[in-house]
Amino acid sequence: MKLRYGFNTVAGIVFATVSLQAQQIDEIYNQKIREYTTDPRFLPASVLNLPDDPNVPSPRKHFGQIIGAPGVLHRTPEIYGYFKKLADASPYVSMEPVLTSEEGRPINLVIIGNDDAQKRLDHYKKQLALLADPRQVNPADLEKILGDTKLVYYLNGGMHSPEMGSPMMLMELAYRLATSQSEDIKTIRDNIIVLINPVSEPDGWDKQVDWYYRYTKNRKEFADGHPSVPYWGKYTYHDNNRDGLQNTQAITKGLYKIYYDWHPVVSLDLHESVPLLYISTGTGPYNETIDPITIGEWQTMAHHDITSLAAQGLPGVFTWAFYDGWYPGYGLWISNNHNSTGRFYETFGNAGASTYLRDLAEQKYAGDPATSKEWYRPVPPTEKVYWSYRNNINYMQAGVLASLSYGATNSRLLIKNFYQKGVNAIRKGTDETPRAFVIPKDQRDPGMAAYLVNQLRAQAIEVHKAETGLNAGDYVVLLNQPYRNLAVSLLTKQNYPKEAKFPPYDDIAWTLGYLYGVDVKAQDSVKYAPADLKLLTADAQYAGSLTRSDASDGTNYVLNYKAQSTVLPALYWAKNQSKTAKAAVLDERVILDSKDTLSAGSVVFGGLNAEQARKLSTQFGLDLKAVKGLPAANGSSVRQHDVTLPRVAIYHSWYSTQDEGWARYTFDQRSIPYTSIDKDDLKAGDLRKRFDVVLIPRMGGTAADFIHEIDKKYSPMPFTKTAEFPNHGLPDSTPDMTGGPGFDGINNLKTFVEAGGVLVALDNSAMMVAEAGIARPLRANTTAAGAGLFHPGSVVMAKARKTDSPLLYGYPETFPIFKGNTPLLQTAKYNRDMLVLQYGTKPLKDEEEYKGLIMGMPDKKPAKDRNVGPSETKAPKKEDPYVLSGMVKNEQAIIGHGAIFNVPVGAGRVVAFTFDPLHRFLNHHDAPMVWNALINWNQLNTPTKAVADSGTDAKGKTGGN
Repeated sequence: MKLRYGFNTVAGIVFATVSLQAQQIDEIYNQKIREYTTDPRFLPASVLNLPDDPNVPSPRKHFGQIIGAPGVLHRTPEIYGYFKKLADASPYVSMEPVLTSEEGRPINLVIIGNDDAQKRLDHYKKQLALLADPRQVNPADLEKILGDTKLVYYLNGGMHSPEMGSPMMLMELAYRLATSQSEDIKTIRDNIIVLINPVSEPDGWDKQVDWYYRYTKNRKEFADGHPSVPYWGKYTYHDNNRDGLQNTQAITKGLYKIYYDWHPVVSLDLHESVPLLYISTGTGPYNETIDPITIGEWQTMAHHDITSLAAQGLPGVFTWAFYDGWYPGYGLWISNNHNSTGRFYETFGNAGASTYLRDLAEQKYAGDPATSKEWYRPVPPTEKVYWSYRNNINYMQAGVLASLSYGATNSRLLIKNFYQKGVNAIRKGTDETPRAFVIPKDQRDPGMAAYLVNQLRAQAIEVHKAETGLNAGDYVVLLNQPYRNLAVSLLTKQNYPKEAKFPPYDDIAWTLGYLYGVDVKAQDSVKYAPADLKLLTADAQYAGSLTRSDASDGTNYVLNYKAQSTVLPALYWAKNQSKTAKAAVLDERVILDSKDTLSAGSVVFGGLNAEQARKLSTQFGLDLKAVKGLPAANGSSVRQHDVTLPRVAIYHSWYSTQDEGWARYTFDQRSIPYTSIDKDDLKAGDLRKRFDVVLIPRMGGTAADFIHEIDKKYSPMPFTKTAEFPNHGLPDSTPDMTGGPGFDGINNLKTFVEAGGVLVALDNSAMMVAEAGIARPLRANTTAAGAGLFHPGSVVMAKARKTDSPLLYGYPETFPIFKGNTPLLQTAKYNRDMLVLQYGTKPLKDEEEYKGLIMGMPDKKPAKDRNVGPSETKAPKKEDPYVLSGMVKNEQAIIGHGAIFNVPVGAGRVVAFTFDPLHRFLNHHDAPMVWNALINWNQLNTPTKAVADSGTDAKGKTGGN
């Protein structure tokens, strides 16, 4: 038995000690760690001395290489295979399935704890679930419950696929936690339960590993501009960490399932982007509804970790100067939103297992160079660092060990804080206003109101329904509940401070009532009797209704259109149900009977039998009325047009698939058929033979990126499934990603429009389409940027310029939309007839009425002074505020400018949105403007007012709408 130096942590500081070493150390592992670490300063003592356990296989013995070996990565079957070996060999490790990814890969959870923990997992789950709802706890029993509860600490890895350290590091960490007999590790193992989700996005991880071996393993320089893997998950790219409010993707559903099953008191999400290790606290402003206890815990734990790592001599560890702490839609905010504490790390990754010389000279955070010494970064890195994969593993693991040590030695305090945050929320909901939110039964889109209710329930927010009383049918959110703060966050406006020193990290508004187009009312006092309210225990459903007009036995079914989100899917469904099904859209307002008036855009379904109509109503939540026919309008037949459902293509580039994925997801969820196309389809031409509408979702970059995409110098670059790279080729494949559609492809796209097709371009893609010359009347609006416009994702007011445009059917004259920092477009004044929807309610300066003298025309003499009585005095019209939720700086620079343009190009149209109506499956209220473009794709050339009033057939006219 020989003397060996070890390290113990006391109050967050690591002290060297000398002890008799009873456990065999894997000296080969130690040797390899040192070999693969590029500088002794990058080697914390806490990651050395991995045990050589005779019964439990280490990563080196299992794989033949240590974790962090140059050029070595493992796919998910290998990673989960190793964790299964650990679980089989160690009594301290177990593994259970969570769910399956979109592409069929498992997401598994690894649980590490001592014998007691493994034997009583269900008990500890129940204890934390009990503490999560203080209403179920007798205060007299609190101390007893705290004494019989283990802290659950959750570690999330592999969320962002090119951030490739955590899935590998977590295998080594798990082995250490399962086998080490050091006092520090035993304290962790005995006092807390560690949950590990090693590969939370398995689809993207396996694609990325294949990409590394296929393309980037032999790169000589990190900053060489080499393209990244085009897809991670089936639908989401980097935004898989912006899905916390929507809960749409498998990765997010897995995070929620783990949270609700376990209620981890602390979670730590492992990311990579900044040098050398960032420990989250954020610069602020912090989310207005987060409990101050959580904010304090962010600071306390961050500074504990910094202190622990400083004691081991690690340079480049910092906090504060990255991120803000405002947006609640990240994966880690599932914890913050539910009274736990969510944290994250950003280590320095190389997007693989290679070593590079990294230049930090141009990197700044919160205005300071990454290499400057600051209060939040006591030991900065040098301007250049020679950085290896193992360095990244070292930093990440040392930080996690410090975090787990804090949890193990402060578990009772953290658990009590978890309970106290629930107490505080219930108290605020009882003593402060508002005390409730009401979602009235009468809504423009009752189906979306039910969706809102279900989204709240998915967040574990309790919702009641008024079963009796005057307001029966209303949904009520009583705020004396543990997740009161989250309900307030989701249902009230956000007030992002204009004076914030640093720009926000992401969107700054998410008021669900606005985003869903649902009326939500805050109540300062609860106006419902308890006996009238029933707690929902299942999802709400709006089944729609099927009534008859004046006892009519008609076989036509009319829908009063209010931009309901399910109308387009219903049209496709009806077409598939019956060969005789048909539909028409009313192009004017019609008084149906004494009870109903149909707005322009209303839909008349025909060719359906009564049962099919009933199914359509219930399945899509639509209120239909059976009629024999429509009354005449203005003494003539009702203006209407038949619906010809379009053949739709969704375009994707190979350099930017983020928002195209959200578009595909939205279409799939709405059961709207489409074909995914890329540059090869544009180059092949003949688009009009295949499609009626081409949708180009938001893409980054300029027109040059749109035309040329990935540089041809990398050609050939296949993204195909092969025996060697089995994870490529999904959700699309190509023999060569490089080159883009080129000028010929762009010309083919323009030819498609000129031949009668409709091109719908969203957000930045509208700018690229204009710059590429497809919609020449549109040009970049540079005046807004020059005026200092700053428009992070906020809910703002828009106004219809063309109230009779089919693009705006179902919408009132003014309504909210969601817009972020995206380019603006404009037309010459003589083309303003193409402007369908504008930002704000005031006109542009060049459209304001000129009231001065005009040379060459008779002077307009002012009216002689006369007495003006009170009845003749008019107060100036009060303008609607532009910002409804969020913040916009210098908003006067955007008001009056175009939100939607309808541009005639030959026989077709370019519909250009300067915002994204399909943003992250969040702004459902905006999406029906896209559905309007599809429903009415061949009738977007609506007549001028003169033609409309005459009843003349509008086909072929180009009235500029």
